[in-house]
Amino acid sequence: MNTTAHQFETSFDLDEPKAEAPPVLHEPTPIPRIAIQAFCDSPEVSSVLETAAADRRMAKAHMKIHMGGIPAATDFYQSAPTPNLILVESRQTADELLGSLDGLANVCDAGTKVIVLGRMNDVLLYRELISRGVAEYLVIPFALTDILGTISRLYHDPEAGPLGRSIPFIGARGGCGSSTVAHNVSYMIAQTYDSDVVLADMDLAFGTAGLDFNQDPPQGISEAVFSPDRIDDVFLDRLLTKCTDRLSLLAAPSTLDKTYDFDERTFEALIDTASQGVPSVVLDVPHAWTNWVRHTLCNADEIVITANPDLGNLRNAKNLIDFLKASRPNDHPPRLVLNQVGLPKRPEIKPAEFADALQIEPLAIIPFDAQLFGTASNNGQMIAEVDGKATYTALFGDIAQVLTGRGHVQRAKKSVLAPFLQKLRGQKA
Repeated sequence: MNTTAHQFETSFDLDEPKAEAPPVLHEPTPIPRIAIQAFCDSPEVSSVLETAAADRRMAKAHMKIHMGGIPAATDFYQSAPTPNLILVESRQTADELLGSLDGLANVCDAGTKVIVLGRMNDVLLYRELISRGVAEYLVIPFALTDILGTISRLYHDPEAGPLGRSIPFIGARGGCGSSTVAHNVSYMIAQTYDSDVVLADMDLAFGTAGLDFNQDPPQGISEAVFSPDRIDDVFLDRLLTKCTDRLSLLAAPSTLDKTYDFDERTFEALIDTASQGVPSVVLDVPHAWTNWVRHTLCNADEIVITANPDLGNLRNAKNLIDFLKASRPNDHPPRLVLNQVGLPKRPEIKPAEFADALQIEPLAIIPFDAQLFGTASNNGQMIAEVDGKATYTALFGDIAQVLTGRGHVQRAKKSVLAPFLQKLRGQKA
């Protein structure tokens, strides 16, 4: 290796050179608070990076985009300190690219990482770049998830384990059963997949998670949000209440001795800390529209909107879905759960028409059953513990399967509402 290449490798402070092909990229995780500067050589790449900079997973990072490629970067850092990460685009040949990178290495500070964006799909070039200390090489064109996944992988601590998925549940209207769905899905994730789950009841004044799991803990989520400077994994562990071997609850105090007016980022540290420790963090969000509710939804991995099949729910669900699609253009659209379908004597919008109006296929359609859900609620049990025919257990299991990233559910053609509609017709006759 020549002297310049050795300086380049030392200045970037990277691990030992690798000789493998580029690794398979995983689903992007949130990027930490790092400074990123990009030097593009084409409007196409600049556009992709601008979209990436606006993505929710880049909320903590700070990215600036310049034009001019590697020559502009080399000139810029002659008189400026280098950031945590530099992205450089090049249309040069292999020899020209290596020469330009040698020049860039001479002006880079120790600890700076470099990602090269090039047009040559050449494994020999890739190996040479890695041997010279380049952190990664991406072939143009690349997808948004490629660049986000590459950056998150570079700054993710392997010893910390995978970041968990934050999954808020919110109702289109009050009383539509969003909390019930959230609690039962949490239970199914823990039981079906033997996976750790933290359920956070974010309705501090009127939360029902403690009642549904027959728990009355002395501490819970209020201690966490009112002591943000103390939040770490040890402190959080003391606040959690074990509902099952795999399901832990952050219960709401459900008292009115104080008001709960929160700032936009009040729950952020709590969610981040919980996500570091378990694969799934389920958030039972109250039906409200405040700064912190909006912030929590916009920064979540998955969102579930529960609605009843009536006009008010349809309007609110559409408003929520339209807002979240616009705010999270690079994420999966919110999931829809239709609940309490088939309520006797209530005029309803048919599930198919409800879905068509929202242009979203329901993740699940849950029939109304006052006896089953009332019994479970009064006994402090989950539906799976009292569902003799396992009909509803399967529905909540289907939701859990999709939200944990285990694939889509293949449903049979026969409607799950058939036995309930048949029962209603018998009563009418």
